[in-house]
Amino acid sequence: MPNASVNPLRIGIIGSGFIAHFHLQGFLGVRHVEIRGVYSPTPANRDALALAADKAGLGPCRAYATVEDMLVSGEVDAIWILSPNDTRLEHMRAIHAAVRDGKTALLGVACEKPLARNVAEAREMLRLVEDAGLNHGYLENQVFAPAVQRGKEIVWRRAVPSGGRPYLARATEEHSGPHKPWFWQGETQGGGVLLDMMCHSVEVARYLLTEPGAPRESLRPVSANATIAHLKWTRPEYAERLRQTMGDDVDYIRRPAEDFARGTVLLEDERGDTVVIETTTSWAYVGAGLRVQIELLGAEYAMEFSSLNTGLKVFLSRNVGGGEGEDLVEKQNAEQGLMPVIDDEAALYGYTHEDRHMVQAFRNGERPMETFHDGVAVMELLMALYRSAETGNTVRLPAENLETYIPVPARPA
Repeated sequence: MPNASVNPLRIGIIGSGFIAHFHLQGFLGVRHVEIRGVYSPTPANRDALALAADKAGLGPCRAYATVEDMLVSGEVDAIWILSPNDTRLEHMRAIHAAVRDGKTALLGVACEKPLARNVAEAREMLRLVEDAGLNHGYLENQVFAPAVQRGKEIVWRRAVPSGGRPYLARATEEHSGPHKPWFWQGETQGGGVLLDMMCHSVEVARYLLTEPGAPRESLRPVSANATIAHLKWTRPEYAERLRQTMGDDVDYIRRPAEDFARGTVLLEDERGDTVVIETTTSWAYVGAGLRVQIELLGAEYAMEFSSLNTGLKVFLSRNVGGGEGEDLVEKQNAEQGLMPVIDDEAALYGYTHEDRHMVQAFRNGERPMETFHDGVAVMELLMALYRSAETGNTVRLPAENLETYIPVPARPA
């Protein structure tokens, strides 16, 4: 077990995109941590992230030309896998090989959501990290959002003793579309909006419905039902706009992925009572910006949270000009009018608390609250939802052949 009272956790980051910069913001609120390395296949991007880490006082951070170079450097104690979905298993294999061959002395690995593109890849991620003897954390930020943590604590402490356990959790995440081309490519990403965003919604709902202190497996999945649709980005004018913005490899006339998904999961608690997860996700929502809505309902109470119901708002008249950006809220869609402002997105969305929790768990040799086991469980539910949407039938759980199931947009052309 590491001497947590003395040494900071030295982290190496794999990936240098949007989510990596979000985690840098989160690490500013974490003690006993240093960002000591970064790998990305694009030299300019990895250099930029290393420089950002140094400027933030999180370094000294070095950019590495390969993952293997970073692993054998002796400069990192844990790895944060933040690269695109199709690369995560490859990186986990490199980590496993380096540990097996005695070339690195890592304590743990944390992986951004989703854990993989399908159940088979997710199970292999789990097998490799455990075969290497490493601690592991699943980076599902919404579970760690302060509103979620505080809301769950209040409901289960104050309401449940007299009003009974919660029986319905609703989670919605919507925005106008991802930042990078690979998110839009079904084979690379693993699907469309259902995989990209319903991984958030399913897990935060499952977490809220689980009794504090009980294992997540105390809720047994019974069935999954889903609907997916192509609402906006397959329309010719928007498909062309997407091609011009993201490049010719993103063709939503010939190779679309769903931009809307609705899912319902039924589960049973320890007593055999039914609880329900209800989720909606969309890349076709145009509002002020990213909208996350979460509810937890019981017989005598309700909890709700909306990310756009901010305490801070700014009004900008039509006479105030300016370039497009995301300086007020993630996925910002307007620059004028009465605008909600999220003053600390990394904290509100859960990244700060998530990274703090993982750092503390790895330093103390403790099992994190979210592990690769949870990443596998989420992937099983997502694949059941995809199968339901494809067949038009409710999928009973546990279901056969989910191990080999690939969503339609992720299948080879």
